Amino acid sequence: MDEWWVVFVPDPERWWQLPEEGVLGVRDLPAALGRVGLRPGDPVFVRPDFVVDAELLDFVLSPEFRGLERESRRNYASDIRLLLSWLWRRGVPWRAATSADLRAYKEFRLDSPQNPQRIGGTKWNRDAAALTRLYKWAKVSPLPVDVGRRGDRAASARSSRVSWLTPRTWGLWQDLGLRGLGRDGAPLPGWDGRTELRNTSFVGLALSSGLRRQEAGAMLTFEVPTRRLRSGRYCHGQVARALSRSKRDRTYYTSVESVRQLGAYSESERTWAIQRAQQEGRYEKLPLMRLVTNVTHGPAPVVHWVDRDRVAGRRELSLLDWRERQWLFVEGPHGPEPAWLWLTEQGMPMLPDRWNTVFWQANQRCEEALLTPEEREIQRPLRSAAVRGKAPYATPHAARHSMALYMLIVLNELMDKKYGLTAADRRDFAQLYGDPWWLVKTLLGHRDVETTKEHYLNPVMHMQLESILAFDTEDEHGETDRTKDLNGLFAQLARETSGIQDIELLVDALPIAAAS
Repeated sequence: MDEWWVVFVPDPERWWQLPEEGVLGVRDLPAALGRVGLRPGDPVFVRPDFVVDAELLDFVLSPEFRGLERESRRNYASDIRLLLSWLWRRGVPWRAATSADLRAYKEFRLDSPQNPQRIGGTKWNRDAAALTRLYKWAKVSPLPVDVGRRGDRAASARSSRVSWLTPRTWGLWQDLGLRGLGRDGAPLPGWDGRTELRNTSFVGLALSSGLRRQEAGAMLTFEVPTRRLRSGRYCHGQVARALSRSKRDRTYYTSVESVRQLGAYSESERTWAIQRAQQEGRYEKLPLMRLVTNVTHGPAPVVHWVDRDRVAGRRELSLLDWRERQWLFVEGPHGPEPAWLWLTEQGMPMLPDRWNTVFWQANQRCEEALLTPEEREIQRPLRSAAVRGKAPYATPHAARHSMALYMLIVLNELMDKKYGLTAADRRDFAQLYGDPWWLVKTLLGHRDVETTKEHYLNPVMHMQLESILAFDTEDEHGETDRTKDLNGLFAQLARETSGIQDIELLVDALPIAAAS
């Protein structure tokens, strides 16, 4: 064995029933971890010889590490584990690693042909930040890696995992991956769509709003947008600061259609899952439950609750993180039910990272429908570009990227002179309301428009929107077909740039694609 392990301390409600004789010789493991100072979500580093590393335990308990957000602690621990294993196989203690060792590790992670799972520049920079924090805490001098040194950062920081899907390609991906349709558009034999509406509703919300996985995935039932804008086609809601990456509240917008989908899911699959859980007594067995008694209105809503011991509590809604939200319940027609919007088939809150599995399974179904058995046997990182390009591939964050690209094109279409704006009108519009780049930045909640341009809309940066604005939208009769126009624009972008997946380039003409 030459691999280090990282074990994360579970939340109290996820310990379930431990053996009476204890675990690994410890009779009350949760209490023992508490005495050490470990909290839920903290990592424990275990060496390949199955010994907990005491020095790294001190690092986990230090202010330098403890001050990070829970998700960052998890990511940093995973990054550090990979270096520990790499050094262990070379017989190098992590404290004794030199700059030469870390340069070799960087080359292995980024460029080595011997590494079938190479990473992009953005991922390496996160690795370097985690390792820098570790070595600064350990007071190793000179630092073997320092994310502040230019040579220790990746030359290109744009993530290689970023992808954009055009609207009709998202339709194909959902039909094949989430709705159980085959290559010919007919339902597959034996398809079990018990969570089909939940999954498609989540994708619809993410595509329409551009919300991040945690922002959309930790939504509560009483946070679903209900107030329409004056046009009636969009609703607006609030992202809680505890869920956002910037740790500040922001307004988001989503289509009325996506809200209707959420309503349909809530009234069907979600209701059935709750009824089954109530009948089986699952909620009664939960160690933690906070029954919501009131949610105040106003600019800073406050959630009031009582726990099982009838102890009252309250907290501002925007300060509730994803962990606290899963403990909230509301009184339903047949008893308490989760306030958490997205539920598993067992009626329990579906934690945000579970959506990665839903998307992975959908990608697998797309490959089964569109790739040959021989092509599927090859691991995705080792497949040729031609094979990878035959099936759509999506992640939760790809929905956010795709929304940004869609909105940029739509906003430019609205500002184009063929809709009545002259060049002077466009300049005036930009001065009053901001140019399309700025508007998309605002929709995504970015502080800096350069983040929007470089990381979210990189495929069209080099085009300066020339081909978008020059695209002929009129047919031979001088009339405009909006749907046809946008499909044509996206197809053109996919042909001229890399990273954008469109049906025209992904697969041969399919009945299912034509219907999307």
